[in-house]
Amino acid sequence: MIGTLHGWEVVLLILAALVILGPTRLPGYAAKLGQGVRYLRDLAEGAKGQLRDELGPGFDDIDWRQLDPRQYDPRRIVREALSEPGAGRPGEDDDEPEEKPVSARMQPASGQVHDPSVPTPFDPDAT
Repeated sequence: MIGTLHGWEVVLLILAALVILGPTRLPGYAAKLGQGVRYLRDLAEGAKGQLRDELGPGFDDIDWRQLDPRQYDPRRIVREALSEPGAGRPGEDDDEPEEKPVSARMQPASGQVHDPSVPTPFDPDAT
């Protein structure tokens, strides 16, 4: 599998190229494609060499896996957080105090309950 292309899709693309370009022009385009790939590879190696020259000996000490953006996949992060034993489960022995449920946090601190017959306080400076 090349990226998201499966084997049969690659074969279908090659057959389409044969039909569209024809057998006479196909070798020329294949050679141009090979030259383009080589050019891009040389360009990437040149950039890597320039980066190595600018960073000096610290270039070899870089942990490239840490800089990989694929590690920040939200699905993987949530999966790992949920699979860790004891992560965020109330009632287990941990150093953090247990958090109050949302309904308890939304109650007024003074114990007063909202009276629907009284108008809601309004602050004209707040709007």
